Amino acid sequence: MLDFAIFAVTFVIILIGAVLYLYPSSRRASGVPGLNPTEEKDGNLQDIVSKGSLHEFLVGLHDEFGSVASFWFGGRPVVSLGAVDQLRQHINPNRTTDSFETMLKSLLGYQSGSGVGVTESMMRKKVYEGAINKTLENNFPVLLQLVEELVDKWASYPNSQHTPLCAHLLGLAMKAVTQLAMGSRFQDDAEVIRFRKNHEAIWSEIGKGYLDGSLEKSSSRKAHYESALAEMESVLKSVAKQRAGQSSFVNYLLQANLTERQVMEDGMVFTLAGCVITANLCIWAVHFLSVSEAVQERLYQEIVEVLGEEPVSLEKIPQLRYCQQVLNETVRTAKLTPMAARLQEVEGKVDQHVIPKETLVIYALGVVLQDADTWSLPYRFNPDRFADESVMKSFSLLGFSGSQACPELRFAYTVAAVLLSTLVRRLRLHKVKGQVVEARYELVTTPKDDTWITVSKRN
Repeated sequence: MLDFAIFAVTFVIILIGAVLYLYPSSRRASGVPGLNPTEEKDGNLQDIVSKGSLHEFLVGLHDEFGSVASFWFGGRPVVSLGAVDQLRQHINPNRTTDSFETMLKSLLGYQSGSGVGVTESMMRKKVYEGAINKTLENNFPVLLQLVEELVDKWASYPNSQHTPLCAHLLGLAMKAVTQLAMGSRFQDDAEVIRFRKNHEAIWSEIGKGYLDGSLEKSSSRKAHYESALAEMESVLKSVAKQRAGQSSFVNYLLQANLTERQVMEDGMVFTLAGCVITANLCIWAVHFLSVSEAVQERLYQEIVEVLGEEPVSLEKIPQLRYCQQVLNETVRTAKLTPMAARLQEVEGKVDQHVIPKETLVIYALGVVLQDADTWSLPYRFNPDRFADESVMKSFSLLGFSGSQACPELRFAYTVAAVLLSTLVRRLRLHKVKGQVVEARYELVTTPKDDTWITVSKRN
């Protein structure tokens, strides 16, 4: 996986938990302006809870103290960076570890990449990225078929019927990820349903125990979590042993001579994160198109010009430039991944502020993505902004495109491009009158409730 794996380090409370678990605490003052601890034991935890999410807390923190601000999590000082210039200063000398892999694998109880040499870590990273690329190349017809089945279903609905985006697009993501990762076994809906139940049990519990100990306090929740994790691990090990699906993600890892244990761990990371990222990128993109008729029609014209009567192909996707702009603007407007974080491995400096070793540094991406100094009219959904090269440079710096984009996010972009190019060519998307869509800022930004649209056929 790539350095600065932005997308999945988003819910930084989880990474804070991992850091508290992995590293000794430090109370060295950073000298950065910010909040004093509200409580000796919990620091500013109650302030975060009161705001509703860490993202919403950080919005208020940076409004009050500026682009470099600090707060306390327990006995540990935390520095948050909320502007592009400050992020650039910190990112450039700190491309040393993959914080997502360290965080997620440690929370799952796996050996993270932090304990291996640089060469081995880089080789593992290349294997992981190469396996995802090969999986997409050799399974693209499967992906296209899954999308066409969903669009056929929507096309059969009467014009007035409400279509639930979250339910349907999470289902699409689950089917795509499981079939491409683990082979034809997951053409069986019963297998997908079991995977979905286990996925939800694991994803909803990861990190909670580090924050409030609630998982440890509830024997029934802990048993449910451990059972789901064991079952998912068992499935991945079974797929690896059977070498199921010659063109599956798991099999490509095996071909690279990874051990079955390594294959299981990388398979767990990809299936856990890939499903959630893919589903929510698709959900938000379709929602924004349904409320932006002009954007939807311009995308339709590009699809017709580039594809004609032919179905979308992997080779044609890069030519759908406006579609790429739509997806970029979806990530930005939805604040799809509102935070990332990194442990300060050696003493560093941002502006005039010294950041001591072992300080947790948060990249407040949700704050940056709607900073009026970086984005004109930041709360407006406007894909045209990404025709500007300087805007793309800022976006790439944040890790959402170019060489810094992580492979799971690139996978999600591919699935979303196939969905939009198939859907918009056949159907018009309409908003549901009176619907208010609110965001929930978790590992990935999701709608608080299911989001609905209606569709009508194009002539």
